[in-house]
Amino acid sequence: MNPSPIPAATTPAHSFVPETRFGLWFLSTATWRVHVLQRALNDLQRLAPELPELVKGGVVLDIGTGQGHSLPELAERFRPSQIHALDPEPDFSERCDAMRQAAGVPVTLHHAPAERIPLPDASVDLVLCHQTLHHIVDQAGALAEVFRVLKPGGRLLLAESTRAYIHSWIIRLLFRHPMHVQRSAPEFLEMLRQAGFEMKPEQISTPYLWWSRKDLGALEWLGFGVPAVREETLLNVVAVKPR
Repeated sequence: MNPSPIPAATTPAHSFVPETRFGLWFLSTATWRVHVLQRALNDLQRLAPELPELVKGGVVLDIGTGQGHSLPELAERFRPSQIHALDPEPDFSERCDAMRQAAGVPVTLHHAPAERIPLPDASVDLVLCHQTLHHIVDQAGALAEVFRVLKPGGRLLLAESTRAYIHSWIIRLLFRHPMHVQRSAPEFLEMLRQAGFEMKPEQISTPYLWWSRKDLGALEWLGFGVPAVREETLLNVVAVKPR
């Protein structure tokens, strides 16, 4: 395993928006690990149950690794031979070191932005981009890089919060994002298509989880139910690079 990140060229100013102090704390909580990360991965695997067999023994790239809670999850679920973990935060190697060691497979850390992934063309079987794309200013550039490093037939697992959620008052108060680049679920899907990815309708999901609502699920708890007509707050999708 590689305990030290591979350095990259200096990250351009404003290419991503760093998290707040509260946000960094939240990423260490059980709420994040169980209700955000694990629920997203469970849903993505439900959308593509063939993934464990396709990825076993292959190469996985995790974009926006943060504190590294995704690393043991990826190792256990997909049994890759190698994981690449990428993050532009300067201290991410220290923050994710415990999770890197817990992964049980070789993990190479890359201090680099998603717009300049330091991996060869067609070298990755699976990319996870979990709650990361909405932090990036040049989202189209990041998706172009993901498309480049994926092998033909490789999968991108994208789990994103949409504009309706990122623009809500509670997220504006506690977290930090580039507000001018936030997108709706249909806009994210169109951007994936423009990047060259293919998606089947049955591999697209828009869960309406309690933590993604302005009221944190209070109205449903009080018996008012879930609105049938709404702007979706979350998007999970399995996108494929064509062969």
